Amino acid sequence: MANTSSAKKATRVSARRAVINKNRTSRVRTSVRKVEEAIASGNKSVAEAALKAAEPELMRGAQKGVLHKNAASRKVSRLAKRVKAIK
Repeated sequence: MANTSSAKKATRVSARRAVINKNRTSRVRTSVRKVEEAIASGNKSVAEAALKAAEPELMRGAQKGVLHKNAASRKVSRLAKRVKAIK
């Protein structure tokens, strides 16, 4: 257990940030899953729409620190490549 008042505050702040980060991570993963489901269904227009919605979520996640910038860019690139390959 924390002894000093600053350590107690750090624990409170950490818990508060963890909830926020969990929410952001969940939003990112949900948006990526929607794109992957659209790709699996084979509907290109739905997949493009899902990708268009997922890209800002991924980049926002990178900006807020729940995902590395290069990882977000890599995910967007790979999803776009898979969407483009749909016939």
